[in-house]
This record gives sequence, structure tokens and C-alpha cells, in this order.
Amino acid sequence: LGSDIMMVLDECPAYPATKVDAKQSMELTTLWAKRCKKTHSKKKQLLFGIIQGSSYKELRIQHAHDLKKFGFDGYAIGGLAVGEPTEKMYQALDWVVPELPADKPRYLMGVGKPEQIYEAVKRGVDMFDCVIPTRNARHGLLYIWRNKDLKGKFYQEIRIKQSKYRLDIKPVDQQCNCVTCKNYSRSYIRHLFSVEEPLAYRLATIHNVHFYLELMKTIQRSI
Repeated sequence: LGSDIMMVLDECPAYPATKVDAKQSMELTTLWAKRCKKTHSKKKQLLFGIIQGSSYKELRIQHAHDLKKFGFDGYAIGGLAVGEPTEKMYQALDWVVPELPADKPRYLMGVGKPEQIYEAVKRGVDMFDCVIPTRNARHGLLYIWRNKDLKGKFYQEIRIKQSKYRLDIKPVDQQCNCVTCKNYSRSYIRHLFSVEEPLAYRLATIHNVHFYLELMKTIQRSI
């Protein structure tokens, strides 16, 4: 497929998981990582290991140490955003990130909400993937900025399908310069959703993805 980054196979335990189950998943992931590292031969393709361990500090730290020995090009933190409380996610990051090489990318899988991304970057995470911005866009939930100093609740969500936007000629977000906000009003986007026009999903997705990109740029400038 020509991908730039390939992930090793892993087993992600459900939440909550017993320590026995979490340890078994961790050990299986380590075995797969070893086999993948041994057989990976594409020099121009990066290979990332995936750290498991559920919500157990001992296992998380042990797995980070085990995978570091293989010398991967980057390290993913897996097994989060699977139903655990947000504070447990942050706790796992506090355990794992300090154990990872500072010169290798650190990738948090499946995260997340804007405030979760901000908190993860503060803890040293570099990369993310998540369906939230596009999935929410398809359901008419759009993000707008409250403030870009990232203090408190720095954004809000609007549900563009609501009737109060029927005659609203403002852009989705007056602080946004995406294609959607520069060319279309809230009322028009609401109309597209109401008649189930596919363009609605595209315009909403463009806006939400742009919001996330702008979020990362704003976080980078604040560091």
C-alpha cells in the first residue's frame, strides 16, 4: 500500500480488564512485535511498537521498557479510549510517556476530544488518530472556538441541525478560515442536512478537520 508508518500487531484488552488478561495481551503483543521487527524489511517505511497494559502501572511501564529494546521508529500508546474514565487515560500517559525515548515519536491511538488532545500534548504526546471530528461532522455536531489561549473550556459544540440555525446567516465559526466558513452560512449547512444532501457531510467534515488542525497549531505555538 505504500504506507509511511506501519504498526505492529497488538491485542487490545477491553476495559475493565483483569491484571491476568492485561498481562496476557501485553505478552502476546510483545511476541508479535518481535516477529514484526525481525521480518520488517522496508527501509523507507517506519515501524511503530504499541504499548499495552490496560490500567495497571506495573504492566504499562514494563511494556514500555520491553518494546524500547527493539528500537522501533516510534511508539504508540494503545489500549486507551476504550471506555475508561478520562482521568485514567491521563494517569496511564503519566506512567508511560516518561519511559519512552525523547527522540522518537509518541503516538496516542484513538484519541480524542479536543481537551484530551491538549492534555496529552502537555504530557509529551506527538501524534493522534481519531474518528471523532469526522463522525461528529456526519451527525451535524461542529466545533467552534471560545478562546485560543486554551484555558478552561476553550471550545464549544453546536448542533447545526437545530431549528435555531434555520435563519442564521453567520459562518459556523467567525474565527475560522476554512473553506466551509468562508463560503457558507449556518442556515445553508442546516438546509443541506435537512434535505440529506451529501454536501452537508463534506462541508461539516472540512470544518471539523480544520478545527483539529488549528487546535494542534495553537498548542504548538503555546509550547
